[in-house]
Amino acid sequence: MSRVGKNEIKVPSSVALTITDQKVTMKGSLGERSYDVPGLLKIEKTDGGLKVSPVLDSKKARELWGTANRTLTAISTGVDKGFTVNMELKGVGYKAQVQGNKILLQLAYSHEVQYELPHGVTAKCEKPTALSVTGPCAQVVGQIAAEIRKYRKPEPYKGKGIIRDGEFVLRKEGKKK
Repeated sequence: MSRVGKNEIKVPSSVALTITDQKVTMKGSLGERSYDVPGLLKIEKTDGGLKVSPVLDSKKARELWGTANRTLTAISTGVDKGFTVNMELKGVGYKAQVQGNKILLQLAYSHEVQYELPHGVTAKCEKPTALSVTGPCAQVVGQIAAEIRKYRKPEPYKGKGIIRDGEFVLRKEGKKK
């Protein structure tokens, strides 16, 4: 029995919810996303949001139950508030700048690195060494953060590189004489 699937999905009042057959569509301030609920599950609208339950008591239905619940919860959160990943650039001359839908990164290369953001995802730079990426889909925002981080991973000796918020960089001791 899924303990996650039993929970009711709370949908904020600012999110427009439509259910047609097995397709759930949510529209909020950050965009519109939809999810096709598997046929082994049934979905019903309640006064506070949504309720997902299995049609049959099969192993596959129980596996999909919790997954569908969490996916719909993430969609409702994403279109309402969005997901944000904060990153910090540590190193001499490491800077970030946002121009339109592009992020310009100076990472001690001989050239400037440009990263183009997909539609619906925004980036902000409060200061030249702090970058935040925001969007309605947690997977897309996380993937963008991983691709940006790939340009300069944190190195263990000086701690230079692009570091996600809350990430711990294991520091190594330098060479001894």
